[in-house]
Amino acid sequence: MAGFGTSVGRPIYGRGPSPGLRFTVYALLSLTLMYMDQHARWSERLRFGLAAAAYPVQVAVNSPAAVWHWLTDSFATRGTLRSDNQRLHEQVQQLQLAVLRQQALEQENSQLRALRAGLPPLVKKWLVAEVIGVEAVPLRQRFIINKGTNDGVHVNQAVVDGTGVLGQVVHVGPWSAEVILITDPEHALPVLITRTGLRTIAVGSGNAHELLLSYLAVNSDVKSGDLLVSSGLGGVFPAGYPVGRITGVNREPNQLVAQVQAEPLAMIDRAREVMLIEFDAAHPAAPPAAQALSDASAPTPAAREGGR
Repeated sequence: MAGFGTSVGRPIYGRGPSPGLRFTVYALLSLTLMYMDQHARWSERLRFGLAAAAYPVQVAVNSPAAVWHWLTDSFATRGTLRSDNQRLHEQVQQLQLAVLRQQALEQENSQLRALRAGLPPLVKKWLVAEVIGVEAVPLRQRFIINKGTNDGVHVNQAVVDGTGVLGQVVHVGPWSAEVILITDPEHALPVLITRTGLRTIAVGSGNAHELLLSYLAVNSDVKSGDLLVSSGLGGVFPAGYPVGRITGVNREPNQLVAQVQAEPLAMIDRAREVMLIEFDAAHPAAPPAAQALSDASAPTPAAREGGR
């Protein structure tokens, strides 16, 4: 009975294969699997499938942080781009002013070599303004800008764009100002013909594409294509800024003055942003030596620079 009881009480798992046999089987199975994986790349396929299955979970877990970083980077990038754009815009305006001065200096280089006092005045201050209103009718050529006394704008301040002279300030408010254009019939601008050094007055015609040179004698040395620049007389516009180009000359034998038309170089009817400039008063706007270039045959009208 004791032997029978002992035989019945033995655990069933104790009757399985010996540990040595099981180790041998597992070792052979492991070697087989490693061999098959080496040739069939089963583990890489399994890892690839698990990675594909886990990707949506990873995206869902990382989404809040990713969205937050994207928003912060987006706002930071927009702020950086805005500041860079403003800085580059100001640099472009400065370069446009420099180009204007350089063009005028190159065209008058031969005269300036002989006239030490004829060097154009230096611009000491400039301000960019935006055109917010336009009044373009035959009798009034003016626009409104979004700068006023709070920004340092004052009456008779010169207004230019990237291509030439536009006009000058005639009325100023706290946050805006009215600019009279050089094409306004009430505006007269002292100019100089760079080819000959001849001085005259450019008067507005009421047409955004035309200036009138009404004070040139019929025998004046002037022809189509001549460049007009500001002469500096009047103390408003620095000498040497491009104004226009002569487009037509009509001489009648029975007339004392020639009928001369010019086209403004500035974008009179297309300007969206303008520059208000001031030049250093220590530099003479009309050097005495340059006055010798005045044409004696041109009359001396009592026209003044600016709106009447």
